[in-house]
Amino acid sequence: MTHVDDLTTETASPQTRAPTGRSWTAGQIVVVLVIGTAALMVSLTQALLVPVLSEIAVDLRAGGEGMAWLLTSTLLVGAVAVPAFGRLGDLFGTRRMLLITLAALVVGSLICAVATNLTVMIIGRAVVGLAMAAIPLSISLIGVILAKEHAPAGIALISAMVGVGGALGLPLAGLIAQYTDYHVLFWICVAGGLLTMPGILLLVREPARVAKGRMDLVGAALLGGAMLALLLPLAQGESWGWTDPRTIGLLAAAVVLLIVFVAVELRRASPLVDVRTTARPALLLTNVASLFVGFALFATLIGTASYVQAPAATGYGFGKSVMVGGLCMLPGGLAMLLLSPLSAKLRPRTALIIGSLIVAAGFGTRIVLTGSLWQIVLGATIAGAGTGIAYAAMPGLIIHAAPHSELAAANGLNSLFRTVGSSLASAIGGAILATQTISLAGHVLPSLAGYRTLFAICAAAAVAAALLALFIPRHAATPDAALPQ
Repeated sequence: MTHVDDLTTETASPQTRAPTGRSWTAGQIVVVLVIGTAALMVSLTQALLVPVLSEIAVDLRAGGEGMAWLLTSTLLVGAVAVPAFGRLGDLFGTRRMLLITLAALVVGSLICAVATNLTVMIIGRAVVGLAMAAIPLSISLIGVILAKEHAPAGIALISAMVGVGGALGLPLAGLIAQYTDYHVLFWICVAGGLLTMPGILLLVREPARVAKGRMDLVGAALLGGAMLALLLPLAQGESWGWTDPRTIGLLAAAVVLLIVFVAVELRRASPLVDVRTTARPALLLTNVASLFVGFALFATLIGTASYVQAPAATGYGFGKSVMVGGLCMLPGGLAMLLLSPLSAKLRPRTALIIGSLIVAAGFGTRIVLTGSLWQIVLGATIAGAGTGIAYAAMPGLIIHAAPHSELAAANGLNSLFRTVGSSLASAIGGAILATQTISLAGHVLPSLAGYRTLFAICAAAAVAAALLALFIPRHAATPDAALPQ
């Protein structure tokens, strides 16, 4: 059995990486593919449910509010798990925590696959939320075990899986919904997790742990509470009402908890998040830019499939099936996968600027070109290509600037910012499409003006990400940064 010995020494510290060499070895390729497949399976779970929600609602006799919790439960648990598992990875082993998160994917998907009522399925989706930490853990693992000249390309591939999973999940779910039972989707996730875990267990050794200290349970509780208080009203605000006391009260609680969290972390010897390091321009600006790009990516998902499925009588829709709506996202996903290596050949800061501007161009195209289906696919593909380049650049910026002992935690925090961006896109996009509507045969549907408003906001968010990237210091590496520049 080929182990990761040919990739790196057992310690896998920045000073003891694999021997440098220009060409990839078979062992390196296999390890990247195994870890990349694990990240892909986790990313798939975030998009699989969307096209089959109506079918699940009928089968489980569930109302709209109950169905919303299928998505919200995963989001909320993931928001807590991502930073917590990042720090646990630094302290107890990134590979070990990655395996635990994949086990959560298998167990949670299995619960959903056999569920016969909504409560059990929500529990399963909550367990799946723990697996959301697998993607930043995968990025951190690749950044450490590969030789420095190959690490950027490996990181770019893993980062691209975030978007590729979403783009593949929609047409796959549409196909399953059209020809078979939706439970098959969960069995696919079970099988994917079971197939990737042995590969990681057998082919990848645990890098040396350079972090010291203990798990900051108080910090984890405070940050988790703050994320719950922030994301819950963003997910439920449309049904609760944005002026509802629950919505306002939770958002206010989120602000208070974040302030308390920062104050506590500044005083702890072994914090969950090193606030002083995170506040450095290189990390802070990258994280905020990630929020904006995450906003744009999620808006691509909610603004393409439903757009294409809308009746032609709306003046913009094409009356296509769920599967066709999902397939319109597929070229964008492939563009992310094919162009993400381009990011590895550029400086991360430059790649983030270029990728963000391409995203803005894609949404600009969506505003102007609405007459035919290929124009919609073109705009979504351009936005997807830019997202792939931008997403691949972010871990590179994090790894250049974060101390080696805090690498997994730093990637986890970056992933959390992307999650917040996606949640904001869902909340803002949902509010826009719910208020700018047209009436058609007794049904209320989003108007073309509503979609154009959403796309304009996304283009502005992408431009904001590019502007923020301009101010990221060119030479931001810390003395023990994980990946030398």
